[in-house]
Amino acid sequence: MSDDRTARGLRILDELMGDGASTRMQEAIASNGFGSAIGELATHYAFADVWSRPGLERRQRSLVVIGVLIAQRQLLELKNHIRIGLRNGLTLGEIEEALIQTTPYVGFPAVASATTAIVEVLRELGIDTSTRTPEERGML
Repeated sequence: MSDDRTARGLRILDELMGDGASTRMQEAIASNGFGSAIGELATHYAFADVWSRPGLERRQRSLVVIGVLIAQRQLLELKNHIRIGLRNGLTLGEIEEALIQTTPYVGFPAVASATTAIVEVLRELGIDTSTRTPEERGML
């Protein structure tokens, strides 16, 4: 795992997800266990190749990914990318606008589920501990 592409991908992974993310990824890849090849693909393709491209700032890339994950209802990955988006400088207002922008295209149920995931991350990070999820408000 010493080639330039791997090193670039691991560096970007740490920049996006914080110190230690690359170590966990390296361990997963080196294990040669189930999923190790997927970790290597993610390191090379998603991080080294896509996240490092010119043309969009990381904040913009984060908004795109957040919108796609809301549409796909991939809530665990959405939580990761809310954390990444915040590290990339997204504001709470921008994240809320992403929710609003996706609503006409993916519908209220998908946005309600995404809202719950986002509120959980905001609580975890201590950013907003007072907002209630749609479930807590009795809306779902």
